[in-house]
Amino acid sequence: MIENVLVANRGEIALRIFRSCRDAGIGTVAVYSDADAAAPHVAAADAAIRLPGDAPSDTYLRGDLVVRAALDAGADAVHPGYGFLAENAAFARAVTEAGLVWIGPPPEAIETMGSKVESKRLMAAAGVPVLAELHPSEVTEADLPVLVKASAGGGGRGMRVVRELAGLDDAVRGASAEAASAFGDPTVFCERYLETGRHIEVQVMADKHGSVWTVGERECSIQRRHQKVVEEAPSPLVDAAMRERLFDAAAKAAKAVGYVGAGTVEFLALPSGTPAPEQDDARFFFLEMNTRLQVEHPVTECTTGLDLVDLQLRIAEGARLDPEPPQWNGHAIEVRLYAEDPAADWQPQSGVLHAFDVPGVVTEFSVPGRHGIRLDSGVADGSVVGVHYDPMLAKVIAYGPDRATAARALAGALARARIHGLRTNRDLLVNVLRHPAFLAGETDTAFFDRHGLPTLAAPLADGEAVRLSALAAALADAAANRERATVLGGLPSGWRNVGGLPQRKTYTVAGEEHEVRYTLGRDGLRAEGFEGVVLAEAAPERVVLETGGVRRVFSVARYPGLVAVDSPLGSVSLTPVPRFTDPDAEVAAGSLLAPMPGTVVRIAVEKGETVRAGTPLLWLEAMKMEHRVAAPTDGVVTELPVVVGQQVEPGTVLAVVNTEE
Repeated sequence: MIENVLVANRGEIALRIFRSCRDAGIGTVAVYSDADAAAPHVAAADAAIRLPGDAPSDTYLRGDLVVRAALDAGADAVHPGYGFLAENAAFARAVTEAGLVWIGPPPEAIETMGSKVESKRLMAAAGVPVLAELHPSEVTEADLPVLVKASAGGGGRGMRVVRELAGLDDAVRGASAEAASAFGDPTVFCERYLETGRHIEVQVMADKHGSVWTVGERECSIQRRHQKVVEEAPSPLVDAAMRERLFDAAAKAAKAVGYVGAGTVEFLALPSGTPAPEQDDARFFFLEMNTRLQVEHPVTECTTGLDLVDLQLRIAEGARLDPEPPQWNGHAIEVRLYAEDPAADWQPQSGVLHAFDVPGVVTEFSVPGRHGIRLDSGVADGSVVGVHYDPMLAKVIAYGPDRATAARALAGALARARIHGLRTNRDLLVNVLRHPAFLAGETDTAFFDRHGLPTLAAPLADGEAVRLSALAAALADAAANRERATVLGGLPSGWRNVGGLPQRKTYTVAGEEHEVRYTLGRDGLRAEGFEGVVLAEAAPERVVLETGGVRRVFSVARYPGLVAVDSPLGSVSLTPVPRFTDPDAEVAAGSLLAPMPGTVVRIAVEKGETVRAGTPLLWLEAMKMEHRVAAPTDGVVTELPVVVGQQVEPGTVLAVVNTEE
């Protein structure tokens, strides 16, 4: 019997595993990097051991340090979670060689499925439909478009779509370099790229006695950069006949490698009417097998009632599965809430998360006993989101009796959530969940391209909502000043002998300035450009405005350099503009500033070089992704003050492009 588990991971997945361990009466051990010293998962464990450093390569990817930590803490088992060392066969062997229980599949299965090239060949031999592997040197015009993929990778790393042969060599070089950096293996291959495929995956559970469960399917078609954003169970595409074939293929895949534990077999399915590129009768094709617990496992737990982590623990102890898995019931949808800006090429964000609250949560990290919202999050108020790890803040899951009910509940919870301090993809997720095509089940991997990312990423708060939020922020600030006033018991903010002069506040939202000019007198509020707006109440954290006879409450929170306003019209983040600016803070015209902390990994131009608008200048690596910095206009590179390998902070000048002749 397992008594004490070390979780070789961080964030929400570590907290999720701790939850099942506590329910089973099992002790928990956390490991943490210096950047994670104050993280929630560290405080939640019975014991925690420091891994010195910040970078994953120095901490969570150091298998030797993790095994030593388990032994030092008196753990008798290791759970890898997902990511980091979860699919590292050498680490799995090191765990067992140290006399610890490995809560995962056999190292041989990890090894076989860890190579996409080898796993495809094995699956084809087992009778599972596959897309043919293409060596880059064999790709012809007839094969286009193709997808360049890292053999040892996942999570979108080392992937490139190629639509013209002229771009193939560059795509292969870039994908290979990224794969080597991320996985230590530069091997890449190509396969036909299906523009409108549906990403369908089957959850499997297998015990040590030969039993294999296929525990429902999930659809994860809505993706950005080949990474899933919205996941649901069951899939709206899959009917009973297709489900039977999918389950059969998934079971064959698991049995072909002697699988044990939780795993996921991923397929690319074709919408009806789409011609199949390979086998004439195939409607889906094997992509890969993830030999670990999946990020999106909560939707399967909600619809089946299973605790998949508890099953992993019991299987590792040698328990037998029942003859048949439970049947699914209802519908569950999960979204990944990221600290990123979808409108700026999915640029990751870093900094302090001042406030984080999702309303209507019925359970956290566990199977809900009723329909409602489940939250799996590794952050809390005051958490610092750094640049060393994935920028996912939380997984928000809605479980309902049907798909439409779950989608509406999830969109409503996200829209009302308080998320202060970081830009996120929240508005994008709400727009997707409310989109007619999504509600009709018409989802595929080209969803963002088809429906337009600018439209889907549009803020929930429109222009009028932003203006009203700026007015509310100004009035709340005035109320706070009145509370702080000490003269004559507290005179109104801006009190002066000569009345009638308006007060002014200026804020920026998404780079656009909003000036608020108003007066407060015996006849109430008079605000320029806000005719008909009546002030019903003003307090430092709450302002009630009436427009057209409709009252709305605006909640206002102030932080250094930020005012966050939440209302039924949407959430708005305002940056106060000081009345006087510091000349030393100004930068030269044409300066390209680092949008985030990161490392300069490539520079493509030289000082003095003439560039065209859109020309790549350099690449930054941050939060597990490479980010291209391009010339915004035609011009000459007059300054290039950074070098490869340099760490930069937000606002660092990366290059200056001078547009003058």
